[in-house]
Amino acid sequence: MQFYKYHALGNDYLVVDPKDFPGPFSTEQIQLICHRNFGIGSDGILFGPLPADKAPFALRIYNPDGSEAEKSGNGLRIFSRYLWDKKLVAENEFAIQTAGGVVRSTVMPGGKTIRVEMGRVSFMSDMIPVAGAKREVINEEISVAGREFTFCAATIGNPHCVVVGRVAPRAPGSRLSEAARTEWRALPEISEAMAREYGPHLEVHANFPKRTNVQFLKVIDRRNIQIEIWERGAGYTLASGSSSSAAAAVARRLGLCDNSITVHMPGGQIAIELSDQFDVQMTGPVTRVGEGTLDPELFTTKL
Repeated sequence: MQFYKYHALGNDYLVVDPKDFPGPFSTEQIQLICHRNFGIGSDGILFGPLPADKAPFALRIYNPDGSEAEKSGNGLRIFSRYLWDKKLVAENEFAIQTAGGVVRSTVMPGGKTIRVEMGRVSFMSDMIPVAGAKREVINEEISVAGREFTFCAATIGNPHCVVVGRVAPRAPGSRLSEAARTEWRALPEISEAMAREYGPHLEVHANFPKRTNVQFLKVIDRRNIQIEIWERGAGYTLASGSSSSAAAAVARRLGLCDNSITVHMPGGQIAIELSDQFDVQMTGPVTRVGEGTLDPELFTTKL
């Protein structure tokens, strides 16, 4: 099986073309291929281009645990670069169909920067989804691992939990004071350790029936935010396009940022432009790593 490897700010994917491997992948195959020690190692597999009824190209996105993602901003930029490298597209806008909707992509001159129209962000619980009555999920409380957080939820075709504040740890069985419920404190600092400690619990919290991606958000100023990311099905991640889109939209929805936002992540920066209706335009880099062939012997390994 032929593969092509790219990364977008350290978030790496393997592109597998159906003409090289007709598929489908099994969960075990995906887990082996993506494994950092027993396989090639990646944050996921991009399977395409596939036939589509709503766009010239369709794409399926697989997480390292074998689950399928509806949409990935970095994955879409990487897939766009692959299409450009294979001369299937030129430097003009084209559409890609994903399980999370159709997006429009443009490869900038030289191929190293890609702009993607990611779609419109919604904060509505029934669309994300988030358990409970239909509502905008803004500044709600959630408790995991003995700590209370304030979060907003959003979807841009895939679910996101954006942690925007927290209150002090509480003793088992205690209840928050009314003041604590109404006056949340902005996260003073965010870190990889915070994402690794609380992200796994938030991902599978009962509030999120389809699990969720998690971002820990710090607002730097009205044009810059910083996030640490725990990605559903992948774990701690250096960068994420859909996470950048969701976090920027939340910062704008809370009135903390303007429409043009640079998102700072451990892997680098992504530029987000938001319309007044929360339509997202994402621009960021892609780097080609290389290509190779998977040996059938790989699949004799048992994890």
